[in-house]
Order: sequence, then structure tokens, then C-alpha cells
Amino acid sequence: MRQIVLDTETTGLSYKEGHRVIEIGCIEMVNRRLTGNRLQHYINPEREVEAEAIKIHGIDNKFLQDKPVFKDIAKEFCDFINGAELIAHNAPFDVGFLNNEFKLTKAQLGKIANYCEVIDTLVLARKLHPGQRNSLDALSKRYNINCFNRELHGALLDAEILAQVYLSMTGGQATLFGEDTQKSREQRATVKVKQRSEKRKSLPVIEVSEEELAAHNKFLQLLDE
Repeated sequence: MRQIVLDTETTGLSYKEGHRVIEIGCIEMVNRRLTGNRLQHYINPEREVEAEAIKIHGIDNKFLQDKPVFKDIAKEFCDFINGAELIAHNAPFDVGFLNNEFKLTKAQLGKIANYCEVIDTLVLARKLHPGQRNSLDALSKRYNINCFNRELHGALLDAEILAQVYLSMTGGQATLFGEDTQKSREQRATVKVKQRSEKRKSLPVIEVSEEELAAHNKFLQLLDE
């Protein structure tokens, strides 16, 4: 099973108001194991980034001036997510922005739903923790996940954190370790037990002499008296 954990950063809160995607971060998992394969792009939005958005992610227009526009990275992104399960926190936000970017390219890219199924971890978190705060930061604290002391949001960083949150919510931290690692741990434990057992077997047996046995019996007689 191939899954892609995704996050985006944008120029503002609503694509309906003309806001655009400025960063995409994707982390790949196969059979619930992080593969190390990832995709990240900063994107020139061809418009100003709102001041309030810059306070959240720290990405300004000067930084984005020489970055590719979305249509230049669209095919690579589509190929990367194609056929996978897409995991996002508050998925309608990210998917809405990406579908809008697809539309603006005028390249007949369709929609995210044409490439993959989508899992919304916010919906999942609300089912698991009703009535509680379920932001990514809140979930990270709840599951004791290191947020790398982040002061600003970033799409790739948030995708890395979300991957750990998702694994914790759906199966526990043990799933972060591969089967080979788990087997090697079991093998090392077996060897240690065997070594301890062999050490016990090799302990020397000291026999009591007749004189020591007689002295011992005499001492027992004194105790009885």
C-alpha cells in the first residue's frame, strides 16, 4: 500500500479569493513504512503573499521570485501522487487549492480525485478525540511527537510531522519501525537469553568434603539441643 502524506503553504486562506499555492511537501510511505522518498517544491504564485500568511510560514515574495510556477512542476507532482492514498490534515483546504492550481494551468489535469483517494486526518482525529483540540500541533503534543521546535510552518516539515501523527493514530509508534529492525531486535534478545543460559550451565560444581559434612552435621545437632 502506497501512501503520500501531503501539506501545502499558500499566499492566503482562500483560493476563491485568488490565493495560490507557494509550497508543496510530500512524504512517501509504503506498507506504513517511511521510504525516505519525498517531493518538495517552492512555487512562484505570480501574486503577492499576504502579510498574515508570511507570519505563519515565513515565505515572502522575494524568496519566491526565482521559483518555478505551478504549471512547471504539475506533471512531476501528479506522477508522484498517482495511484496512492493521499493523507492531509484538513484535506479540503489543500485539495481545494491544488484543484484550483490544476484548473489554472489549463492543461486538462483534472482534479486530485482523478489521481488518488484522500484521507483527512482531521476527520479521523475528531472521531478519536471528540471535543478536544485536533490541530497538528495539538496532536503532536498528544502523541509525544517531536515538532523540531518549529517556530514557523513549512509544507515538508508539517508533512513529516503529520506522517508520524497518522501512524500513531492508526496503529502506534511500533509501525514506524520496519520488520527487519523488529526481527533483528528479537534475534538479539534470543542470543542474549541463550548466552545467559549457557553461562549458567558452565558454573562449576563444588563437592563438600567428608570433614565439612561432619562439621555441618555437628552444628545442626547443637541447634536441635
